[in-house]
Amino acid sequence: MNDVIIVSGGSIQKDFALAFLKKRKKENTCIIAADRGLEFLAGTEYSPDVVVGDFDSLSPEGKVYLDSLKNTEICRLKPEKDDSDTQSATNYAIARGAKQITVLGATGNRIDHLLANFGLLVMAENKGTVVDLVDAYNYITLIPSGTVLKKDMQFGKYVSFFSIGGDVTGLTLKGFKYPLNGHHLTTSDSGLTVSNEIEDEEAVVTYEKGTLLMLMTRD
Repeated sequence: MNDVIIVSGGSIQKDFALAFLKKRKKENTCIIAADRGLEFLAGTEYSPDVVVGDFDSLSPEGKVYLDSLKNTEICRLKPEKDDSDTQSATNYAIARGAKQITVLGATGNRIDHLLANFGLLVMAENKGTVVDLVDAYNYITLIPSGTVLKKDMQFGKYVSFFSIGGDVTGLTLKGFKYPLNGHHLTTSDSGLTVSNEIEDEEAVVTYEKGTLLMLMTRD
């Protein structure tokens, strides 16, 4: 289980998500439905390989679909749990060797859930796994120093950077419309690193220390 797509229960733009699954789904890609994310997959050509959740928020139709699954592993959680369904699905994937996890439906109206999902990025990185949060307008991930971003492969027009859990020191941005050289990025000072744009064919991000969150966004 190296490559995993988790379909979570947040807001999902259907056309985008189906196009994303068509592009990213490979023969060895595992699809995990996190609780209510199961309902998005119902009626599509994509069946989950694994379903994780307490299923207390499923609609009656969702419960019927859950009961109809024949070749799907179902991991039932107790409603009184410490982790969110998305975090439980992420932990499940990491425990089984996932090295790359993309989460659809991690964003939406609940800001508390979104902030909790930011914590998943750090938790996963500490365990050697890369997690991306993706929706129709945003691509969110942690990036290591030395990351090369190619203009013809960027998710959206804008690229922003934020420090997570402490300062990022020596931040240098090359190939961007607004370059930086050795900037000390704090959690309270991010004005210089919001809504940048890739100008050259390749842009390079380096820094000395810290945890750097990157958001590629489009209107």
